[in-house]
Amino acid sequence: MTALLTDEQKREFMKRGFSRRNFGRIATMLTAGAAMPFYNESALAQLSRVEAPVDSVWINSNENPLGPSPEAREAARKMIDFGGRYRFGEAGRVRTLLSEQEGVKASYVEVHAGSSGPLHQAVLAFCSPSKPFVTADPGYEAGAKAAGFIGAKTLRVPLAADYSHDVKAMAAASPDAGLIYICNPNNPTGTLTKKSDIEWLVANKPKGAIVMIDEAYTHIAGAPFNTDLVAADKDVVILRTFSKIYGMAGLRAGAAIARPDLLSKIVGLSPNGMMPITAMAAASASLESKTLVPERRKLIGNVREDVLGFLEKHNFKYVPSVSNCFMIDVKRPGREVQNAMVKEKVVIGRTWDVWPTYVRVTVGTQDEMNKFKAAFLKVMA
Repeated sequence: MTALLTDEQKREFMKRGFSRRNFGRIATMLTAGAAMPFYNESALAQLSRVEAPVDSVWINSNENPLGPSPEAREAARKMIDFGGRYRFGEAGRVRTLLSEQEGVKASYVEVHAGSSGPLHQAVLAFCSPSKPFVTADPGYEAGAKAAGFIGAKTLRVPLAADYSHDVKAMAAASPDAGLIYICNPNNPTGTLTKKSDIEWLVANKPKGAIVMIDEAYTHIAGAPFNTDLVAADKDVVILRTFSKIYGMAGLRAGAAIARPDLLSKIVGLSPNGMMPITAMAAASASLESKTLVPERRKLIGNVREDVLGFLEKHNFKYVPSVSNCFMIDVKRPGREVQNAMVKEKVVIGRTWDVWPTYVRVTVGTQDEMNKFKAAFLKVMA
């Protein structure tokens, strides 16, 4: 197994505090890939998964019920005719479009099948037993699971009073931090961290630490992106996915955007290989649409504000969200409410250990959220 690691990689791992005994475990992860229990979104979605009738309302996994755009669907259908070919150029087209739209060189973009792969590879590339992973609490758990697998500590930093990332506390969490992870807007709270705060973190982080900004939900919030920090050659890795506003969770398309030297450390641990050409075609069509993002942002926002207004009207405490999910304090163990909602054929999301009475709810269609409102009132009564 250890032969899979080059001598240069072994030296780099030892510099970061790995022992030779760790090499076998690391090599196992590199060969296992998607078999790892933390590797992809579907593994995390299992935490929200429950047994329920198929005709239930499913608002538990931050999926976009709208699915791919009409243009993306047509592009994917046409690409099926070329399913017998590798067509490496399809991923190259996505790379070119992203680089042009984000104002970075094409060499600063690496296309992936979703964004979970580069997240976990970055944890392996930059964290170690002596270089911890720093994240928000509550926050998206995938990076912490990867850190635990390689023996790196996870330092969980509570959110600030306004539910944003407490960037000063994150910067101070460890002088030896390997990777500082910001999901913006945050999952599960749907709350935004100001760009000025992120810029402060990048300027004041521990020396040698990498700041990873997961922009999975940024399109939905209409918030500023942070690719300008990459263009300025900062120690920043941006994650993008087509799973959320583009409605392509099942098709698997995403990207990492960073300096080439950082991308090489990430990709070098698990080469991308061939990308699914149907997903690449759908991703390109999505990027080329001039109206898709603003239309969906407005639609999701309208439904979200309607349901938050409902919670306000009935005096339920919730976390103000600008994303496609929000959290409600149900004032009792959240799992009890989850189970009760299933009986009403409405499947909502999970709880987080730090907030055991809060449940996460995904924004669905207006019809789905109307059914959620009726079921929630019944359960909470």
